[in-house]
Amino acid sequence: MQHGMVDMVIVGTDRTTFTGDVANKIGTYLKALAARDNNIPFYVALPSSTFDWNIKDGIKEIPIEERDPDEIRYVQGLDRGTIRSVLIPPKESPAANFAFDVTPARLVTGFITERGICKASEKDILDLFPENKISNK
Repeated sequence: MQHGMVDMVIVGTDRTTFTGDVANKIGTYLKALAARDNNIPFYVALPSSTFDWNIKDGIKEIPIEERDPDEIRYVQGLDRGTIRSVLIPPKESPAANFAFDVTPARLVTGFITERGICKASEKDILDLFPENKISNK
């Protein structure tokens, strides 16, 4: 991105609020920040079934799955014909292994859906999916 080799970023999403916050695999938020810093459009491609019409604030309301910390504390590899696990940090070191992060709508240029493209705002999302306007007032 810093060298002008990226025209746009397109990611997926696991869950998206009707206000435009996006929950996706960890690292998506960092990609959005890098895109913003380099003036690169950041789009999210999703089917409408991914919108959560009951959640307004993704950062406060979307629960973030935390996986077994040993998934990141250990690496596996082949050693003399045998697969072995090796602990990387000291045994007593704590670790957190979050599976998702939330990218706020302010960093999302727009959504690519089966109904078309819209801005990452409550108004534009609900204009594209008017059948959900009643439940969100």
